Amino acid sequence: MTASKVAIIGSGFSALSAACYLAKAGYTVEIFEKNTQFGGRARQLKKDGFTFDIGPTFYWMPDVFDDFFADFSKKTSDYYQLHRLNPSYEVYFGEGEQIRIADNLPEIQATFEAKEKGSAARLQRFLSQAKDNYDIAIKDLVYQPGEHLFEIINTKTAAKLGLFVRSVQGQVRSQFRHEQLRKVLEFPVLFLGAKPSDTPAFYNFMNYADFVLGTWHPQGGMYQVVEALLALARSLGVVLHADAPVSKIATQNRRALGIESQGHFYPCDIVLSGADYHHTEQLLPADLRQYSEQYWNKRTFAPSALLFFVGFSEKLQNVAHHTLFFDTDFEAHAACIYDTPAPPSEPLFYASFPSKSDATCAPPHQEAGIFLIPLAPALPDSEALRQQYFDKIMERLQEKTQQNVRDLILFSQSYGVNDFVQDYHSYKGNAYGLANTLLQTHFLRPKLKSKKVENLYFTGQLTVPGPGVPPSLISGKIVSDLICKYHEIFV
Repeated sequence: MTASKVAIIGSGFSALSAACYLAKAGYTVEIFEKNTQFGGRARQLKKDGFTFDIGPTFYWMPDVFDDFFADFSKKTSDYYQLHRLNPSYEVYFGEGEQIRIADNLPEIQATFEAKEKGSAARLQRFLSQAKDNYDIAIKDLVYQPGEHLFEIINTKTAAKLGLFVRSVQGQVRSQFRHEQLRKVLEFPVLFLGAKPSDTPAFYNFMNYADFVLGTWHPQGGMYQVVEALLALARSLGVVLHADAPVSKIATQNRRALGIESQGHFYPCDIVLSGADYHHTEQLLPADLRQYSEQYWNKRTFAPSALLFFVGFSEKLQNVAHHTLFFDTDFEAHAACIYDTPAPPSEPLFYASFPSKSDATCAPPHQEAGIFLIPLAPALPDSEALRQQYFDKIMERLQEKTQQNVRDLILFSQSYGVNDFVQDYHSYKGNAYGLANTLLQTHFLRPKLKSKKVENLYFTGQLTVPGPGVPPSLISGKIVSDLICKYHEIFV
């Protein structure tokens, strides 16, 4: 029996996930990656003995990773070692104000109670509902392909209808009065790429993922997950091409014939793109593109980001592996991303110090630091602006942690909007895809299956279920099931 041949554009989490499922189903699969390193946005930077994850740094929803590998009779421990972080993360607010989120619920409840009397009990009730939402989301919603509305309408979701028209922010603020607790509870939906005021309250299941399922770290960094997927894919017979940008999707009679890369034509029966959706459609004739420039321009995109990778000559004090700096006006920064795009004057930022938990990330007695400022897509990007922001966050880091970090900097390397465009063909330089707002949820997102090219499919953070590493793994499974549904293996 000869298996149908699938050419996959890109090698991010969704593309690698799909490749594994399709190879297991009997398809012949080849991956074409534009960059010299596989992993899509989850690449890795190594410099002077330091190791940095360029992309995702949070390992949440471990059950999704477990389920993925179990589909191949494997375990995560077959590929990488996990340990749960304690604290999960730390949040700096104003002068001398900070909250550490522990690795267990009793301590988290005690932290809440110390800030606001009665909040521990309210948190318990809040998380009970969040767990219910998580179970519905994982079991009934996120594995649906988004072909039509009725996939997500059932007795369970109907009972939750009110949570889709109410915002996360509205729900949180109706139950908790202390501003710092509100910020901690609103923070996880930032992974979904939208403001808490625009994200449906149903997504409070992210709080269950945060406080109950916990924050984990793969030894060696998040790129170990990419290495695991690559190893699994290769074991299933997937052929991988690096430094192989795709310049064209060849078509005839509204059907893809194959792809062109580096002057070579690769025929196939099915084309699947895990690359930027907008960019992929530019590889087609104009009349075969599903979505217009006006469509894309009107979408609400998740933020872009300005990142800095910094090597420090000594261990830093008063910071956790994951540290959030919410010591400036959150609403003002959010407005600069979603309402009136502009560079924020006093940005919030996130910092990761993986060498706090993982000795492989920095030389002995030294520290690796990753800093991220969320920014609106399509903002002007220049070295001068990057330096301005770097100076600001180093000053804030120094002030909040009470140490002279500037004198400890061995090197710094930046990554911004222009790099997202250049390296990933990212639309407007966005970092996380489309925001999960009510009008961009499930069947209202760009389709996995092309409506104009019979055998062209898409996967990743611009499709269902949405942004984030676990959703990307799920997206790969969904699209592979869809391909198997519409395309039989032929003899």
